[in-house]
Amino acid sequence: MDQADFQLGESLSGRRIVVAMSGGVDSSVVAALAHATGAETIGVTLQLYDHGEAVGRSGSCCAGRDIRDARAVCDRLGIAHYVHDHESRFRETVVDKFADEYLAGRTPIPCIQCNMGPKFTDLFALARDLGADCLATGHYVRREIGADGPELHRGRDPARDQSYFLFATTRPQLDFLRFPLGSLPKARVREIAAELGLGVAAKPDSQDICFVPDRDYAGLVRRLRPEADTAGEIVDLDGRTVGQHRGIIHFTVGQRRGLEIGGAPEPLYVLRVDAAEKRIVVGPRAALAVCAARLEGINALGPLDRPLTAKVRSMAKPVAARLSGDRLMFDVPEYGVSPGQAAVLYDGDRVLGGGWIAETEPAMMNAA
Repeated sequence: MDQADFQLGESLSGRRIVVAMSGGVDSSVVAALAHATGAETIGVTLQLYDHGEAVGRSGSCCAGRDIRDARAVCDRLGIAHYVHDHESRFRETVVDKFADEYLAGRTPIPCIQCNMGPKFTDLFALARDLGADCLATGHYVRREIGADGPELHRGRDPARDQSYFLFATTRPQLDFLRFPLGSLPKARVREIAAELGLGVAAKPDSQDICFVPDRDYAGLVRRLRPEADTAGEIVDLDGRTVGQHRGIIHFTVGQRRGLEIGGAPEPLYVLRVDAAEKRIVVGPRAALAVCAARLEGINALGPLDRPLTAKVRSMAKPVAARLSGDRLMFDVPEYGVSPGQAAVLYDGDRVLGGGWIAETEPAMMNAA
């Protein structure tokens, strides 16, 4: 790590870097490397949710134990550390929205909502109040300088790339952000932490959804929205009742397990979640294919009026597509495209932007 990784000029002497610290190994290494450049380094932790502390499980972002770990790293490095309580805002903008999205029949991605709200928006304000020249995070993405300014690129390690979760980063935010780990594999990051004697070197990675450590999404939604357990019908493409369900929150587009439908001549998949009627529509895998999707809240980080690739789930492979207005058209029908998820758009490794999937257009005419 050298000064060029923060792109603040020839010298970082007299500069100030704020590091977003979750208490994990990634952000801890960022803090250590920032400090090593000679810039004044300040660690900031947002207390977002304390569920991990409550259940005694490590690896839950921004809970009590994580705050203590972040403070211990800062003490070892000899840098300042501040904690800001954003639990109420996190609940309103992330946790409550997560529950409401499930009730509306969509499949939410709270990590993106968190980046759009408490993590970036609030941390930006805090960093600027502290007079920082940049805000550095432990995300595995790259910030490259192109002909028109900063660009967002995938992390070099495909197993760690987090670009899908950062598509909503704005151009002004990208001007201020730095991602020092984007070119490193995770194994090297842990080696650096061990070499520097950081106590978090072997700490487990945080869970994808920090406020659902047991992965019981439906259980959380039930606790927040008791009406979520309303039962209803499972119907086929012709509207015939083929089963019963115990709540739409248990289902997402593309799901096969848990339908408990006997006697079907072929495997059935969830095609749609009809929240208004409390119905689950099922059908054969062929009916999952969609030719296009309508996007909402499109964020552009580059030119979108060209052939590109689109990633419609965090673990999906990018596929060839085109965007016309708010309509994303796939060159080949895509499967398992779910409202509520994000469609992130790429040109090679560069993130061009993306949007939220609002509706899909089935490739099969009789699936409409």
